[in-house]
Amino acid sequence: MIRHPANLQHPQETHLRNIKQLTFGGENAEAYFSFDGKKLIFQSVRPPFKADQIYTMNIDGSQVELVSSGRGRCTCAYWSPNGKQILYSSTDAFGAEPPPPPDRSQGYVWGMFPYRLYIANADGSNRKALTDDDAYNAEASFSPDGKKILFTSTRDGNIDLYELELKTGKVKRLTDTPGYNGGPFYSWDGKYIVYRAQHPKTAEELNDFRELLKKRLVRPSRLELWIMRSDGKENRKVTQLGGANFAPFMQPGNKRIIFSSNHHDPRGREFELFTVKLDGSDVQRITYTDDFDGFPMFSRNGKKLVWASNRNGQTPGDTNVFIADWKE
Repeated sequence: MIRHPANLQHPQETHLRNIKQLTFGGENAEAYFSFDGKKLIFQSVRPPFKADQIYTMNIDGSQVELVSSGRGRCTCAYWSPNGKQILYSSTDAFGAEPPPPPDRSQGYVWGMFPYRLYIANADGSNRKALTDDDAYNAEASFSPDGKKILFTSTRDGNIDLYELELKTGKVKRLTDTPGYNGGPFYSWDGKYIVYRAQHPKTAEELNDFRELLKKRLVRPSRLELWIMRSDGKENRKVTQLGGANFAPFMQPGNKRIIFSSNHHDPRGREFELFTVKLDGSDVQRITYTDDFDGFPMFSRNGKKLVWASNRNGQTPGDTNVFIADWKE
């Protein structure tokens, strides 16, 4: 079932065509294309589960299937290049009950729960753990050749990017700047890694970051986009927009990055999709809704875009998955 009423698209969203809504109600996010562009994998909070679980579906919204265990809290799923395996992270090794949401008395914070990273068959069977500690191990994606996995972890006392070589099990640390380094993705051709980061600038900010991390929390209020070559070299900042800039993904051809940001909103509440050139120039706004648009991803051929949005919500705060044809 796909719903595409007139109010799905704002007149200024000129890069988008044929917007279609794929989920209806609740919290649905981080939908990512399979390499052949025929399926999506995403996380969703829906009955009978109390927290995010991982699902797959066709790109028309049909054939929704649960592929995680139904226990704990799950996040950040991704397809293998051949479509036969999936990655995701779960807390279920530490208990069937999902860990409670973070305490917001300390402001807007994300919970860095003890996630383990898993690889499984596309239907969720034959699941195997790729990490065995109680650190935060999440935000994982496959390299386009299927040989390596990129992920975010707190294993060394910071929040950093790591690369796991599947054949040998060897783990390589890619970042070591104090602060949050996360949300990494390879470009579709495997040449680049794009990610988000927030590096404390003062001793007070660094102390605040470290004290929060001891409580398994991070305050992601001033994130900027970064890029490096896939070997970890030539690491550099792309944006200096202010606000929270996150969920970057490289457009096929590597000329632009699409991302979500609130830098344009003085209140910091409205997130929209933007694109930017790799040198940080020519920021272009893509979406125009009142609340949230985030987690964008281009299909491998660059013809479609999938993202999560509050648009057309049945109740306030509903986040659903949308897909559209992309027009340059």
